Amino acid sequence: MRYNSNSNPVMSDKFFSSISGNETMTYEGAMQKIGILLGFVVISALFTAAFSLGALENGNGGLLMMLSLGGMIVGFILAMIIFMTRPKNPAPLMITYSIVEGVFIGAMSTAMEYMFPGVVMQAIIGTVVIFASMYFLYMSRVLRPTPTFNKIVISLTMSIMLLYVISLVISLATPYQMPLLHSSSPMGIGITVFILVIAALNLIMDFGFIEQSVQNRTPKVGEWWGAFGMLITLIWIYIEVIRLLVKLRSRN
Repeated sequence: MRYNSNSNPVMSDKFFSSISGNETMTYEGAMQKIGILLGFVVISALFTAAFSLGALENGNGGLLMMLSLGGMIVGFILAMIIFMTRPKNPAPLMITYSIVEGVFIGAMSTAMEYMFPGVVMQAIIGTVVIFASMYFLYMSRVLRPTPTFNKIVISLTMSIMLLYVISLVISLATPYQMPLLHSSSPMGIGITVFILVIAALNLIMDFGFIEQSVQNRTPKVGEWWGAFGMLITLIWIYIEVIRLLVKLRSRN
């Protein structure tokens, strides 16, 4: 079966067909690239967290906000540059993206951990559990990225991304925030759970496109693109898990 839709632009058939090379990608190679990119995210996040903790202890919470917001914006710009330019050797830009996202995650996680001790480790465990669960559901064929499945998840994902963009613009331009999206009310928690489910379902599509690309003998550079797409999904899941945990802890 051919799965020909994905909400992640770097995981589409059309995109993979535009890259070239002699060697073909493998599952092992894709997993290795994912490990490399995640490694840079973790290292960057740890260094940023150590720096941010010192800033917090000195009462400089504004620096964390700058690092977090700056990392998020620069990361988004880098992702757009990577997708639009489609470099023949994407590794340097993707590694740079990973480092920048590590700054964002490190600063954001430090702030959350400072307010809610233990929440970061819980979020990491939650992300790993979700990844393992989705992989099991995919491999056992309980969930497969069929065209109908993809269309539904794509539509919901795009709606969520638009909602977040609107929320960011409102928060930057006004003293207000999007109602319910950041609320710890039962409705606000329910919205975050729903968003987290959609983020997790994106993994099913990521697994499917990596599998399909290997079967289609996509050039080896596709390993980097597959890893990059999955990294974006994993970062999104981690953010949603930590947001959910913070909302739950805020109610206690």
